[in-house]
Amino acid sequence: MSKNAIQALNLGAKAGNFFHDTGEGGISEYHLQGGDLVWEIGTGYFGCRTENGCFDAEKFKQKANWEQVKMIEIKLSQGAKPGHGGVLPAAKNNQEIAEIRGVQPHTDVLSPPGHSAFSDAEGLLQFVEQLRVLSNGKPVGFKLAIGSKQEFIEICEKMLETGIKPDFITVDGAEGGTGAAPIDFSNYVGMPWEDALIFAVDTLNTYKLKKDIKVITATKIFTAFDLFKALCIGADVCNSARGMMLALGCVQSLKCNTNECPTGVTTNNPTLVRGLVVAEKWKRVRNYHQHMLDDFLALLAASGCHSLDEMNRNLIYRKVDKQWHSYAEVVKTQRIL
Repeated sequence: MSKNAIQALNLGAKAGNFFHDTGEGGISEYHLQGGDLVWEIGTGYFGCRTENGCFDAEKFKQKANWEQVKMIEIKLSQGAKPGHGGVLPAAKNNQEIAEIRGVQPHTDVLSPPGHSAFSDAEGLLQFVEQLRVLSNGKPVGFKLAIGSKQEFIEICEKMLETGIKPDFITVDGAEGGTGAAPIDFSNYVGMPWEDALIFAVDTLNTYKLKKDIKVITATKIFTAFDLFKALCIGADVCNSARGMMLALGCVQSLKCNTNECPTGVTTNNPTLVRGLVVAEKWKRVRNYHQHMLDDFLALLAASGCHSLDEMNRNLIYRKVDKQWHSYAEVVKTQRIL
């Protein structure tokens, strides 16, 4: 994303009192505008990597202890392209980007599909604990788009076995998207958002882990009802990427990886970046967030709930076989079957 886009997002987060997820590209000076940060660590370990692309504990420790960094998120996979690494084309990898990421400039930079710091469920949890210690106790969790249910179950079993639990888990859905994702991965790989969230929450409850772990969800959380539905299903927190991108001015031109984004959101071409005016766009980011919350509170009042604790799956419905059923009924029926 462009420096103007990052600044607008962070200033909007500061004004609206919500957090800003860095994405996996590292922390730049443009992220440090006063808004709280969730530092996302992907398979490329950008901003905390050695010359050969491995995790660098000392570089991580230095940045993780910055005041603005409030949480650490290990990205296992994302809904747009589960099981597929990212690509930073050479055309976008200028000197400034290279310094932020810790890579060679003007080269194609490939993020591996998987992490090199660990290779299994127990290794993931050990890495969670390592980052927690290095960051002096800041909340650490991981993000994933669920494919194999058994793999998630194995992680839960290892939590009980090792006693190591993440502070949060971010569940992404297959509906997530980016203009730079391979079309087959974007369209067909990963579990749909609602099913993934229900499965993750219910599995954590089955293993009596949910009380200690917050569940964040992220996919097409775009409207107040999306937020309402997610909290009813079992999420504790919702992330919105698509909504914030549109608030910045994204027109979904699908040129994210070409350095030719016409609205200046995903390019470092100075001529195009100039079109994204930070002084105006941060206000739109803040306003989008505020209006969504206002609409959500109206829905909450209409539902008869007095607090978030009263939200549950009986409040939302899905049409099944030409009949409407609450999500509680649908999930219960699916378990029986």
